[in-house]
Amino acid sequence: MLLFSNLKLNDTEPIYIQIKNHISDMINKGLIPNNSKLPSTRELSQIFNVSRNSVILAYEELKSEGVIYSISGKGTFANSQNTILNNAWSINWDNLENDYSKIANKMDIVKSEIPWKSDLISFKSISPNGELFDMEELKKSFLNRISLEGHKILNYGYAKGYRPLINYLLGYMNTKGVDTSNKDILITNGFTEGLDILLSSFVEKGDYIICENPTHNTAIKIFKALGLNIISVNINKDGLDFKMLKNKLNNFNNKKDTKIKFAYITPSYHNPTGVVMSPENRYEFYNLMKKNNIAIIEDGFNEELLYSSSHIFPICSLDNLSNGVIYIGSFSKILFPGMRIGWVFGDKSIISKLESVKRCKNIHVSFLDQGILYDYLSNGGFEKYVKKIRKFYGDKFNFAYECVKKYIPTEYILGDGGLHIFLKLKNIDSRILLSKCYEKGVIFMPGDIFYIDGRGYDTLRLGFSRLSFEDIEKGIKIIGDTIPDLVQ
Repeated sequence: MLLFSNLKLNDTEPIYIQIKNHISDMINKGLIPNNSKLPSTRELSQIFNVSRNSVILAYEELKSEGVIYSISGKGTFANSQNTILNNAWSINWDNLENDYSKIANKMDIVKSEIPWKSDLISFKSISPNGELFDMEELKKSFLNRISLEGHKILNYGYAKGYRPLINYLLGYMNTKGVDTSNKDILITNGFTEGLDILLSSFVEKGDYIICENPTHNTAIKIFKALGLNIISVNINKDGLDFKMLKNKLNNFNNKKDTKIKFAYITPSYHNPTGVVMSPENRYEFYNLMKKNNIAIIEDGFNEELLYSSSHIFPICSLDNLSNGVIYIGSFSKILFPGMRIGWVFGDKSIISKLESVKRCKNIHVSFLDQGILYDYLSNGGFEKYVKKIRKFYGDKFNFAYECVKKYIPTEYILGDGGLHIFLKLKNIDSRILLSKCYEKGVIFMPGDIFYIDGRGYDTLRLGFSRLSFEDIEKGIKIIGDTIPDLVQ
């Protein structure tokens, strides 16, 4: 109503013309949006304190010019479509786009890779099978948190996170053999935000970072978007190439005015290879980085699924009473990925800095989600769930591994468990293979997206977590049967 109340009527023009011109001007300026409802003639006559007949005449004039229209029983509406078309404003956003956005778009595999469809056997996903979620326990946790916290949990929270969940996770890290004295936790929107906040806080464009090759595609995307120089260390059939790592460190140490800021590593069920780093290699890697004063970012990816061996402690357990390792954890690949809850564990001084950066970016992670997750984790259901999924995914892994050995000719197969298997083919382009398999109703993740240096054309990742045993065998057999058609 404020749009109409500012009309000052004069004595020189007919009132209905003044009203008509005022409304027409508001619509042409876009101040009354297209198809928005106008006040009734009665309401407008009261606003202007004029005869209703004057408003009726103004509306009739506007209708005849196509500026407004009426629908019987519903009212009168603005028609500014022609005005919008004639006054279109076009900015060239391609010219304004920065390097960060260009890299993010170029490396966005959701846009560039073959999309999932319900009629496909898809080996692309490595997210958990939602059928295993204990929904009844989750419902109880939701009701319990709402009952205990009331409206408080629906209001603004703290950037660092929901304190009961932080305390639970500190205790959880203790069970992994990690000393949590002088350490703290920041709750994040999953692993991705944790890594992004950490790097955004401590790196400059042009800095160097060590990582495995291949590695997590999202990590590569973040590194490149931030303008980092990546020092890649190969993973082969024997795991991380320590000889290559030592040579690169020696060569780099001879350079002046440069510093490797971080080493990023995923020691358990590495994505994409599925390899679990041995305790001895974890110890060697930690001491190499310590010797060269390079901080370690440890990705705690899928540690909970260590079902094929006794528990192996994370690298950060070797860093007790020190501050050289920052651990990023998440349950997203085994539990409720839609909640997007992860955590960064590190020295208190580091977490304090990250807390301020987090507050600057998006204030905090949903306290409702954190509260529900805490309730679920703390009531004992999580331990039962993990025990169940270890066997479930362990059986699937063993079955898929045997199917690959039976049906697909490979140079080697990598994977110690988890939710996926990595294959190196015998001089077969996996993207050509993918195209042929897609025609037969099967898709997988080509391995080249995980490599930093353009390698991996002959590799692929098979995720099996959401597939039935029947579809695992059927899909792998189709892949194997397609390969002979590509052999020269």
